[in-house]
Amino acid sequence: MQPTWRLWGEERVDGAIYTVYLKKVRYHRPTRSASSESDDEISHLEWETVRVRFVKAGTVERLVEALATDDGELESTYVNVFLATYRSFAECGRVLDLLLRRYEALASEEVLPTAIDTSQQHRKTLVACLHVWLDTYPEDFRQPPHHPALQQLLAFTQLHLPGSELHSKVLQKLAIFSAEHNGGGGGGVCLAPGMRLAAHHTSAYRLPHVPHRHFAEQLTRMDMELFKKLVPHQCLGAVWSRRDKDRSHDAATVLATVNQFNAVSFRVISTVLVEPNLRPLERSDILAAWLDIARELRVLKNFSSLKAIISGLQSNPVYRLRKTWALLTKEKAELFEELARIFSEDNNRWAQRELLMREGTAKFADTVGENDRHLQKLLHERGSPGVSHGTIPYLGTFLTDLTMIDTAIPDTVADGLINFDKRRKEFEVLAQIKLLQGAANAYHLPSDPMFDRWFDSVIVLDDREAYQLSCQIEPQTNPPKERRPKKMNDNNTHGHRKNDSIASTSSSNSSQFYCETDGAGNAWKRDSLERRSSPTRLSHGSSSSSLPSLDVSLSSANSGQKPNGKAGGASPAHPNPNRTGPDFYIIRVTYESDCVETEGVVLYKSIMLSNNERTPQVIRNAMLKLNLDGDPDGYTLAQVLPEREMVLPANANVYYAVNTAYNLNFILRPRRPAPEPALNGKPRSKRA
Repeated sequence: MQPTWRLWGEERVDGAIYTVYLKKVRYHRPTRSASSESDDEISHLEWETVRVRFVKAGTVERLVEALATDDGELESTYVNVFLATYRSFAECGRVLDLLLRRYEALASEEVLPTAIDTSQQHRKTLVACLHVWLDTYPEDFRQPPHHPALQQLLAFTQLHLPGSELHSKVLQKLAIFSAEHNGGGGGGVCLAPGMRLAAHHTSAYRLPHVPHRHFAEQLTRMDMELFKKLVPHQCLGAVWSRRDKDRSHDAATVLATVNQFNAVSFRVISTVLVEPNLRPLERSDILAAWLDIARELRVLKNFSSLKAIISGLQSNPVYRLRKTWALLTKEKAELFEELARIFSEDNNRWAQRELLMREGTAKFADTVGENDRHLQKLLHERGSPGVSHGTIPYLGTFLTDLTMIDTAIPDTVADGLINFDKRRKEFEVLAQIKLLQGAANAYHLPSDPMFDRWFDSVIVLDDREAYQLSCQIEPQTNPPKERRPKKMNDNNTHGHRKNDSIASTSSSNSSQFYCETDGAGNAWKRDSLERRSSPTRLSHGSSSSSLPSLDVSLSSANSGQKPNGKAGGASPAHPNPNRTGPDFYIIRVTYESDCVETEGVVLYKSIMLSNNERTPQVIRNAMLKLNLDGDPDGYTLAQVLPEREMVLPANANVYYAVNTAYNLNFILRPRRPAPEPALNGKPRSKRA
């Protein structure tokens, strides 16, 4: 059987590059005319080859023109990709203006009688695009108080399409948006609870004596409400990884999901540590209660709160409580291992992706690993429940994929044309999120105000407080001389080990969450990330603490190495001295900013470091990636190490200067002015 599609090549026109395919289609025999002399004149023709073009790259104008095919027909796949991703390269107002001008140009130009039908079809297609845009992405037109884009569209429909369905739809949207603005509600996003809330509520719930299934259902209800409100295109790397003040608006629904994830993790930590006078057995019962809740979340297919609970249990302040973990029953310790294995980073998070593929749109949870004995037993006991469930994914996986696409694939190609093939790859990820959002409608979970009061009443500890309480509960015996290994097989903890998929922070302030927008490495080394804005060294206690976070990291620490035959395992803690070094490293750079909107957020951008780049060139590359202007000489670059920062010399070969035994995390800072020279060994005093 010959393939239906065959790549022909590329076609370049002014302002666009097309990928051209030859498609084999069945020949449609024309109607036989009365004058035809032969009945089988073309009967031997069964197939014909047609030429199909797909936009590979182009200017914004060309991309808007491509919303209709050469014949004027609607190309639905292209329209969906364009509308889902255009915010990465153009503003809503510009795209709308180009689309409306395109319609007006088609309506006013003089065409041959034979081309009238094609011109009309083009215009119908553009109107259909406007319908899809309004129905699928109404938030693009919500621009209070006056909604200029919607007003522009209204003026257009009044002139060209009065009384049409599109005209009525625009009027309806404008009325809804105006009512929302005047009423002061309906248009915003309800963010998750804050990081520190006063315990002024009373609640009948008290860990560990809580209904595990009910707690899991209530956490799922909270996650479901946020996930269904999530705007997929806000997850795009070009949107999510921005650090400017518009990020809190342009990625508001993503931030809401991140905040909820962190709220759950911090409550796990707080409930374990907040009462230092508990006996170890009582504290162990709290760990067991959270594991039982996590088990129920697995049945409900809520991977977001499940990951948040595992992150909280694996945070340093909780994880270091060896005596408490040692009192867990063997069954509970094995259950913890099975749940943590879901989020292993091995093979690009293969286990988690396999679960989403198998259960994402299924009615029930029915996929477990061969070694997941406790989960197998649980699902067998539950049988086939009568109530089907949706799926709530761990959003960090999708943010990782989208950030990797944004980092690895250039935005433009030759002549500065917008790389639309990149947008197609991004759309594949966004489509998965959209599909899971539809599946989330299967949840039907009642709300429990008493649970909400309990959730809000938990006092959240910052990282310093959590670590101090942890040391008060179990004092340090010997201060660690180096980082703990990634996996700890300690017989006293029933094989409990720290999973390598947890990102953590260790900062002197109360950081809300840590988000690696790109870059990577093993998370057991991420305990050292560590200072968001303070250049001073942290105290020993603080530097050893860590809090969980929405992990959006990429496995790229060894991206310059050739495959060794093993499938994507985690990289070793220390490089093998007998192995030849990679041709390049992928390093992660963050910019120290005083921006209030991003307070408490650590955002990394990845850049490639080759073996001949010096400090000024690396700083210049980082500035380009972080959208910074100015002279590279006005900045310094420092590698973040566990106990200090290493500032790179002004003209060092960065490839050989970095310490590759740790994650390649760097901080870019404006260079501080040099201190004034001292006189007679004393600093020069300033005159009044």
